Amino acid sequence: MTKSELIAQLAQENPHLRQPDIEAIVATIFEEVIAALSRGDRVELRGFGAFSAKQREARTGRNPRTGAAVAVDGKAVPYFKPGKELRERVNGGAPQAPAATGKAEAQAATKRPPAKGAKVKVA
Repeated sequence: MTKSELIAQLAQENPHLRQPDIEAIVATIFEEVIAALSRGDRVELRGFGAFSAKQREARTGRNPRTGAAVAVDGKAVPYFKPGKELRERVNGGAPQAPAATGKAEAQAATKRPPAKGAKVKVA
C-alpha cells in the first residue's frame, strides 16, 4: 500500500473528514516518526510494532568490481520490530482475545489440562 492509497482508504472510511485534512494527518504522523528516529528516540505503536534507529559500526568493505578495500563509515539505520498482533494477523491467525483473568479460564483458554490436584468446576 502506498501513501496515496492509505489516504484514499482513510477518506473512504471517514467521509466526514476532508481529503486535505487526511493528507495533513498522515503527513504529520510520518514526520513525527521520522523526527523521533532522528533524535534517537523509539516509536512504539501498540499492536502494530516499534520503530527504532540501530547504530552500525564503521567497517571495511570491498569494491565488488575491483576487490579493493573501501572504508565504510558508521551510520544509524531505521529498524522495525513488528508487534505480536501484527505478526499473528500476517501469519493468517486472528488476533487473540485478552487473556483470561481466572486460573481455570486461563487453562481452558490454552487448552491445557488442569494442574495436578487443582479443583475444577464442572458445569
